[in-house]
Amino acid sequence: MKHTDIKEEDNTSAETQFLLLGFSNLPNLQGFLFGMFFIIYLIILTGNGFIILITRIDPALHKPMYFFLSNFSFLEICYVSVTLPRILYSIWTQDRSISLLACATQMCFFLMLAATDSILLAVMSYDRYVAICNPLHYPLIMNPTKCTKLTVGSWLGGMPFQLGQTCQIFSLHFCNSSQIDHFFCDIPPVLKLACGDTSVNELYVYVVAILLATIPFILILTSYSKIIATILRLPTAEGRAKAFSTCSSHLVVVVLFFGSASITYFMPKSTHSAVSDKLLSLFYTILTPMFNPMIYSLRNKDVIIALRRLLLRT
Repeated sequence: MKHTDIKEEDNTSAETQFLLLGFSNLPNLQGFLFGMFFIIYLIILTGNGFIILITRIDPALHKPMYFFLSNFSFLEICYVSVTLPRILYSIWTQDRSISLLACATQMCFFLMLAATDSILLAVMSYDRYVAICNPLHYPLIMNPTKCTKLTVGSWLGGMPFQLGQTCQIFSLHFCNSSQIDHFFCDIPPVLKLACGDTSVNELYVYVVAILLATIPFILILTSYSKIIATILRLPTAEGRAKAFSTCSSHLVVVVLFFGSASITYFMPKSTHSAVSDKLLSLFYTILTPMFNPMIYSLRNKDVIIALRRLLLRT
C-alpha cells in the first residue's frame, strides 16, 4: 500500500476539497481494516445477490413478500456501494481527499437510499400485517400493481427531501477545517466544518428524520403490535411459531437499522464524538446490510427449501 501524510489544508481549499480521515488514527491496522471491509463487501454483494437470484428463479417465491425482499436486497447493495468502495480506496491508496462535489454526491445518494430503506421496511411490515391479520383478502390487497406502486413510492418518496437537505448543507461556507473526521460524508461531521450558525440546518435534519424515519418506524411498530396480537390468537402452536419466525427476522433488521441511525441523527450536536459517530455509522451503513441476507435466509423456511431445490437442480 502507498502511504502519504495527511496534511491540514488551508481555509480556501476547504471550500473545494475535504479530507476523509476515516480510520487514519489506526495506522498499524490499515491492512487488517482493508481485508475486513473487503470481505464484508463481498459478503454483502454475494448474500444480497443470492436473495435476488433465488426469489427470481424459484416460482414458489413469486409472492409479494419476496418481491419486496428482492427489492430490499438490491437496495442494500446500492446503499453499501455508496460508502464501502470509497473506504476501500482510501485505505488502499491512503489518498483521503474528496472534492466538494464528490462529497455532496455521496451524501445525497446515501441519504436518498437510507430514506428508501426506511420506507421499504415500513412497506414490508404492512405486507406482513395484511398477510397475517387479513389473509383472506391478501391476494386482492397486495396485487402486483399495488406492490409495484408501493415499491416505486419507496424509492422515490424520500428523494426531494434528501436532495433539498444536501443542497442546503453544501450551500454553507466551510472554513473551520478541511478534515472530516469520519469515513464518509455524513451530515453530523460535515456540519461541524461549517462557519457560523447551523441551527436551521440542524432543525431541517430533525424534521426530515421525523418524516422519513420516525413516521415509518411508528407505522412498523403499529403493524407489528397488531400482528403479534393476531398471532397470539392463532389456535395452533405451529402456526404461531411459523408467523413469529417470519416476523422476528424483520424486527431484528428494523431494530438494527433504526436504533443505530436514530442515535446518530437525533443526538444533540454537542454530544457527538468522532469515535461514537463512526461506531454507530458502521451499524447502519455496513453491518446491517451484511446481516440482512443471513437473517432473512437462515430464518426463512421457504428460502431454505428453494435453495435445496436449486442445489438439487444443479
